[in-house]
Order: sequence, then C-alpha cells, then structure tokens
Amino acid sequence: MKLGLTADEVLTTTRSVRKRLDLERPVERSVILEALEIALQAPTGSNSQGWHWMFVEDHDTKKALGDLYRKNFEDYKKYSRVYPEGDLRAEQRDRVRSSADYLSDNWERVPVLMIPIIEGRLDNAGVFQGASAWGSLLPAVWSFMLALRERGLGSAWTTLHLPSEREAADLLGIPFDRYTQGGLFPVAYTIGTEFKQAKRLPMDDIVHWDRW
Repeated sequence: MKLGLTADEVLTTTRSVRKRLDLERPVERSVILEALEIALQAPTGSNSQGWHWMFVEDHDTKKALGDLYRKNFEDYKKYSRVYPEGDLRAEQRDRVRSSADYLSDNWERVPVLMIPIIEGRLDNAGVFQGASAWGSLLPAVWSFMLALRERGLGSAWTTLHLPSEREAADLLGIPFDRYTQGGLFPVAYTIGTEFKQAKRLPMDDIVHWDRW
C-alpha cells in the first residue's frame, strides 16, 4: 500500500532508518521488485545500466554479513570526528551513534538485506572514472530508497562491510574481479510511517556562487 506522499514529502522525509525498522514483519518480494522497477528508471551514465542487485533473505548469510560489518564497525568507532561548539552535528552525534549500534547488533534480524553492485573494479579509479561509475549506480540506489519510503518501508545507507568486500563477495558468489559492491542496505517495513525533515547545516555555510 502506498502512503500517497507528494514528491517533496518523499524527498524530504526519507531518513536513514535503523531503530524504527520492523524486525518482525516479513517483506514481500513483490514489494521489493516493485520498488526496484522504479529505481531502474534512474539516470545512468551513457545508459550503461551496469548494475546488479543482490537481495539476501537467508538468516545465516545475513548473520555472516553482519559479522563482517560488526568487525569493521568496532574499528570505526575508535575514531570520532570533532565538531566545533554549537555545530548541530555534535548535538546529534550520540543519537546517531546509538542508532548505528542498534543496527550493528541486529543485521541478521532485518527481513532483507540489499547490496547494489556495479560492473568493474573501482579500487584504483581516478576521479573521473569513479564519478562516472558511481553516478551510474547511486541515483538508482537513492530512487530505491525513495520508492521504499512511499510504500511504508525504510532503509539505511551503510558501507562498513566494504573493508571486507572480498569476503562478502566470496560469501555471496559475486565475481570479485569484475564487480564492485556499493553498500549494505537493510530493507524492512518501518514502525510508523511519519518521519520529519532532518536538521541540516545552514545553506550560507555550504553554498558557493562562482568562487569558493
């Protein structure tokens, strides 16, 4: 069932959902494929469509991916970016960390995990090649998240399994020498469907006209 949100509402209320993922409610494949059908209409560089989409439902496989994520997450948590006093990101840090901890602890309970995949290896890609390749995948991933939101589902963009990308490729049978993974995304219905706009940095701090 669709929520009937306007385009602006979908764009401004699609959040990274972690604690509000419904870990008990199954997600139908038909809903996932419907959202993906929309995502595949996203623009892609030179119409390459060099994308693939891995969906994981098996509990043991989800746990194995979660273990890879957790291993890297523990290292990541040792480093904390320092923000100046009054910066809203400093105010939100504890809440964001608590949310990330929750997802890290519950990967195997998420109904479906999604890994977007792009053709080619990008390990040593320069700016041009990297921007071109990711520009052919990431718009479709975002469109997928937007389509989920309209259908009462949520997700979160995570990348911490990628330091162990080769192990994940071996686990899932992805030809590592020919394809690059773009992230690990939980897919679940949300607990409630009301989401607010996020607090962001003032535009005066981030907008530049003609020169820096």
